[in-house]
Amino acid sequence: MKRLIFITVLIMLCFTMAPLGYCGEGFDDKEIRIGSWGPQSGPAAPWGSISRGAQFLAMYINEQGGINGRKIKFFLRDDKYNPAETKVVAKDLVERMDVMAVTAGLGTAPTLAVKDYLAEHKIVAVGMCTGAKEMVKPVTNPYLFSSFMLFGDEMSVLAKYAIEKLKYKKLGFLYQNDPMGWDALNGARERLAKHGLKFLVEIPVEPGEKELSSQIMKFKNAGVKCILMQVAPTPGIAILKAAAQIDYKPQFISADTLGDATGMWKLTNGLWAGTITGGKTLVPNENHPLLVKYREAAKRLMPDQPFNAWFLSGIMFSEPLFDALKRVGPNLSKDALLRELNSTKNFRGVGPTITWSPDDHQGVYETRIYRCGPQGEYEIIEDFGSPYVTNELRGWYKKSGI
Repeated sequence: MKRLIFITVLIMLCFTMAPLGYCGEGFDDKEIRIGSWGPQSGPAAPWGSISRGAQFLAMYINEQGGINGRKIKFFLRDDKYNPAETKVVAKDLVERMDVMAVTAGLGTAPTLAVKDYLAEHKIVAVGMCTGAKEMVKPVTNPYLFSSFMLFGDEMSVLAKYAIEKLKYKKLGFLYQNDPMGWDALNGARERLAKHGLKFLVEIPVEPGEKELSSQIMKFKNAGVKCILMQVAPTPGIAILKAAAQIDYKPQFISADTLGDATGMWKLTNGLWAGTITGGKTLVPNENHPLLVKYREAAKRLMPDQPFNAWFLSGIMFSEPLFDALKRVGPNLSKDALLRELNSTKNFRGVGPTITWSPDDHQGVYETRIYRCGPQGEYEIIEDFGSPYVTNELRGWYKKSGI
C-alpha cells in the first residue's frame, strides 16, 4: 500500500509540473521536445524569421521521418526581444513543455537573462543567436554551444575591410547600448588602434529607436565617411532614412545582424542598396544542393515565410543540434547528446564550418562579407576563407585583455 501511494504521488507530481506524459527527460520513445524564442512582434520583429528557420528545420526533419524513430516536437515562443519576457517563455519551455534542448533563441540581452536558468536545469542550448563573449569565453556552461562569430571578432573583420580594402580613415560607430554593441565597439576600436586610428564619433542607441536625425547630423558634422553599425533592425532602418533626408551618403557597414540584404532593402524602400554587411550563411538563391532542398521544402511547409538570410540563419543555428541527435542513435540521453556535440568537427550545413570540443564552445571563427545590390540582391564580396576573414582572431579577447 505504501509503495502504491508513493507511485501515485510521483505520477501526480509529474502531471502537475508538465503536460501529460512529460516527466523531465525532454524526450520519450515517440518524440524529442525542442524549444526556441524570438521576436515574433515588437521592434525587432524582422529577426523573428530566425527562430522560424529553426522551426522549419524541425518540420523538414519530421517530413523525412524524424530522428532515429522519434519526431521533433518544436515549441516557438514570442518574447518580443524583451529579456523579462524571455524569462517567462524559458520557464514555460522548461517547466511546462519539458524541452530537452533549445536552439536559435534570439538576442544577446534576452539570452543572457536566461543563460544561468537554462544551465541550472541542464537544458542543452545550441546555436543561440548572440556573439557575446560572456556566452562561451571561457566554457563555464557545459550545456551551451555557440555557432555565432563573436561580435568583437566580426566587427574587427569589418573594420579591417573598411580600412585596408576600402581605404576609409574617417569612421564612425553606431551601436546598441547593451553587450552586443559594447563587444562590437571594443573589437572595432582594437582594429582601428592597430592602424593608428580612432572613431570620430561613437553613438549608442536603444533597440526600438526610430528617430535618429540628431545622431546622423553628428556623423555628418564630424566628417565621417564610413559608419560601422551593430544595431537591431529598427535603428538600422532609421539611420539610413535620416541620412537620406539630409542627402548624406556615407558608406554603411553593418554586422551580420542586419545581413539580410533583401529584407533590409524592402524595409528601407531601397535605401539599403550599397550597404556592406557580414554574413553567416549561404545566400538564399545559391544553388548549393542542401540549400536547394531546403528552399523547395520551405515552399511546402512554410509557404508564407520569405526564404531570406535571417530564415537561413535559424536553419544554420539548429543544424548541428539535429545532426548530433542523429549521431547519438536510438539510445538517447542528455549525456549522449553532449558527447556528440563536443565531438562535432568541421560540420558544414548552410553556414560556416563548426567545430566544438569540451574546451571550445564558440564553434565559428569566420564570416562572409556581402554587399546589397541595387534591387536588394546579395553580392558576395569576401567569401569564407578570404584574407579578410581569417582565423587570426582565434582567442582574440584573451590576447587583447578586453
